[in-house]
Amino acid sequence: MSRKTFQRLSLDERRRSMLEATLECIAQHGLDGATARRIAERANVTAGLIRHYFGSKEDMVLAAYGYLVGQLTMQAAQASGQDATHPERRLARFIIANVTPPNLSDRNVSLWATFIGRIRALPSYADIHRESYRDFLDLLETMIHAVMVARQRPVSAEACQDQAVALNGLIDGLWLEGSLDHGLYAADRLPRIALTAAAGILSLPADALSIHLEPHADTPPDRN
Repeated sequence: MSRKTFQRLSLDERRRSMLEATLECIAQHGLDGATARRIAERANVTAGLIRHYFGSKEDMVLAAYGYLVGQLTMQAAQASGQDATHPERRLARFIIANVTPPNLSDRNVSLWATFIGRIRALPSYADIHRESYRDFLDLLETMIHAVMVARQRPVSAEACQDQAVALNGLIDGLWLEGSLDHGLYAADRLPRIALTAAAGILSLPADALSIHLEPHADTPPDRN
């Protein structure tokens, strides 16, 4: 299996529309209620075309899970940008993207809850979960290492991975709690909470990451 699971977003539009339809049907009707007929109707294709692309409903559901987790990582990676000259800003944007829409949503957490049982029971789902988790950690480790280099703080590969695992736990927890919309606090507080906590995990100054919630000096003013 490819290490770069999040590149599933490059699928051709027809196949992608069927995967999106599968996820929407699962979110609305559950796994049992997401029939091939419903999925075909939502995607505006024939059941025969679904069989042509995926072979079976089970194969399509598995592919949809891989697409979902890949999409979440891809969206956060794109939001972080590619500017290597500002590693802390890049890490901050990556964290923010994971605790704000579109990644933060009741739909996504509902789908996660639906699939989690299959991850524990079926090796095919566990494989996708493991590879997607590894991809996410790889991204975090790369960004953390860049931050440490910029601050002239040498860090071992093992220590960098430990920090990535801790940050992933922070992100996952806030993503889950924020998506549940329990009303105990406003979801728009999550980015600052996440960035302040992340700075603590990395032993950075308290505002080292949260400062990037503010408009950047190099951002042109809004003239509208």
